Amino acid sequence: MNTEEILATGQEKVMNTYGRLPMALVKGQGTLVWDSDGKRYLDFVTGLAVTSLGHSHPEIVETIRQQAGEILHSSNLYWIPGQVKLAKLLTDHSFAAKAFFCNSGAEANEGAIKLARKYAKKYYGSEKYKIVSLKNSFHGRTLATLTATGQQKYQEGYEPLPEGFSYLELNNLEQVEKAIDSQTAAVIIEPIQGEGGVNLLSKEFVSKIKDECVKYGALLIVDEVQTGMGRTGKLFAHQWLDFQPDIMTLAKALGNGVPIGAVLATEEVAAAFRPGDHASTFGGNHLATAVGCKVLEIMTREGFLPEVQIKGDYFKHNLQLLAEKYGLDGQVRGLGLMLGLEVGVRGPEIVNTCCQKGLLINCIGGTILRFLPPLTVTKEEIDEALAILKEAFALVFS
Repeated sequence: MNTEEILATGQEKVMNTYGRLPMALVKGQGTLVWDSDGKRYLDFVTGLAVTSLGHSHPEIVETIRQQAGEILHSSNLYWIPGQVKLAKLLTDHSFAAKAFFCNSGAEANEGAIKLARKYAKKYYGSEKYKIVSLKNSFHGRTLATLTATGQQKYQEGYEPLPEGFSYLELNNLEQVEKAIDSQTAAVIIEPIQGEGGVNLLSKEFVSKIKDECVKYGALLIVDEVQTGMGRTGKLFAHQWLDFQPDIMTLAKALGNGVPIGAVLATEEVAAAFRPGDHASTFGGNHLATAVGCKVLEIMTREGFLPEVQIKGDYFKHNLQLLAEKYGLDGQVRGLGLMLGLEVGVRGPEIVNTCCQKGLLINCIGGTILRFLPPLTVTKEEIDEALAILKEAFALVFS
């Protein structure tokens, strides 16, 4: 199908749930992608922090090829060797003792909420069920994770929402004591709010939440669906904040494009789940976990994560210089290669101009540019992206 046929048929046959650009990507290599007309782009979206090792990474491609020739899927009624291996790799590199596998970030957060409530009921009784999240957060599109998402615009039209959810303002220390009490089963936080605008949580704020969770026997869930797997220059972003969660969720970059999600938990918390309490037909199948193992192997190689920090600092510094040149308020936000810049209502125009010039970025809330290049991006590719951004800013702000 050519581009015109793709767009026409898509508009006719695919549900209208996305505001799509009039283009179709058909090929990728590293940081580069090509559309159905053959135009080349730098991909600084990476499927929203998914293809963090770049497109068509040769080791990932070979892993998929080998696994597809052996076995793709079998039920979780049987042990899956790759799943066992990936669980060990993840727990060896984190606070956790056990893992559960699913297919997406929403499923992972749904599983984490269920686990937290199961744990609360087991140790504290039926009145301990409330979930506290942050305003401007994003945790998924299921009814429970949508309710945990602290943005009303995502919830409209789906009422009545599940009960027992409340919201806390980001970095508001005074609200913490009021928000968490004896009925709180868990608090769920993102170390950096992605869809909320690349907003960082302060160490003091997280420390206060942790203290209150310990005081009332509530669990602390860290949603690392977007921030995890090296995105910020550490394997998990909460490692920058010096705290240990009880549950952690992962997805996106864990499969570099192959759908996979994971719920990690301490031994005590994980023990709240018994056979039949939770399940996922495709979760942790042979293909997804084979890729997950390879992703983790690559990301934990010597020098990989420090290099992400170096490239992130370089990109952030130059973005800040660009922002200052055009008198934009505020600092470039984020860590590693997860960065955001407030540009006001011209955000969508900048995105479209960059796209025309061969750079893919996205805009959050109509005002914040978000940059999520592959962790394998080169300095030369960052420079090319900066050159396009400079052209776009000159046109839009002239």
